[in-house]
Amino acid sequence: MIIINARFLTQKLTGVQRFAIEISKLLKAELPGVQFVAPANIIDTNLAKLLDTKIIGSHTGVLWEQFDLPIYLYRNKQPLLINFCNAAPLLYKNQVVTIHDLAFLENPLWFSKNFVRFYKFLIPKIAKKAKIIFTVSHFSKNEIVKHYNIDPIKIVVVYNSVTAFPISEKPVNEHGRYILIVGSLDKRKNIHNLIEAFHKLKDDNLKLLIAGDVNSIFNNTDNNSLKSNVNVLVLGRVTDNELSQLYSNALIFIYPSLYEGFGIPPLEAMYYGCATIVSDIESLREVCGDASLFVDPYNTDDIAQKIEFLANNEISRIDLIQKGKQNIKKYSWEKSAAIITDSIKNLN
Repeated sequence: MIIINARFLTQKLTGVQRFAIEISKLLKAELPGVQFVAPANIIDTNLAKLLDTKIIGSHTGVLWEQFDLPIYLYRNKQPLLINFCNAAPLLYKNQVVTIHDLAFLENPLWFSKNFVRFYKFLIPKIAKKAKIIFTVSHFSKNEIVKHYNIDPIKIVVVYNSVTAFPISEKPVNEHGRYILIVGSLDKRKNIHNLIEAFHKLKDDNLKLLIAGDVNSIFNNTDNNSLKSNVNVLVLGRVTDNELSQLYSNALIFIYPSLYEGFGIPPLEAMYYGCATIVSDIESLREVCGDASLFVDPYNTDDIAQKIEFLANNEISRIDLIQKGKQNIKKYSWEKSAAIITDSIKNLN
């Protein structure tokens, strides 16, 4: 018997939860008898039904994961537990974990103090105990080895991929010419520097659209900076269909993040035929290859210059779009699920 920790069904959707959802849907078919368990405060009831999720315990959140979940496992002959979202029960040994990145070590100021304290305590302990550690890039694998002295053989790289959202035959563009950024409104995404760079542009017909909302685990971007220009539009959380429309109509997608374990949005933009600008950081070099234009995320002049260059150079945009279509062929949820399935089977 294999149990999957489905606490992700109770959480807002970010790249971490997207990974858990897409892999879980595939493992449901590939691992006969797998059981998904979750606390009662599920957000996506349709997905929970699709996964035949069993509600267990009386708590929610961390208390559920650290107490209710291991109690259930011990009462059911200690089956293998799969965890997908950077956390796992401390009092359980027969498990595999997924650590997406170590951003909380890179810069604790990006997160709430309680979040940093908890993860500094939790992550090294579950990493040492886990039978396998899955992570989403070779960059993150090297970070885990460096910080926690984990044997590299124990760490398996499982890439993210792109989820094809539905889109109408004729995408509707309500915003004219715009640059798009997608992600949580937290300091790690570097929206402050992007807005400062956007202010340096001389094109009054170009807009900056920000699709994302606030997450309580982060120290969030100053809201005043988001209201400083009439051409800067904060859309908040959008539906999958709205997001596909935004990608399809954007002149440029930009992702000036200061730190990523992987970074799904640039791949989504490539899928929908949008030229991309991303930070010149190790993980995004790994993920995007030659299919993006790279910028120094700390240099607002460089960000502004690259935006201006790409906005006014159709040939370069077409070249990046074509390279992006090739780049995304390297990534597949099916391939990633197969790696996880094979890794688990090799434990037996």
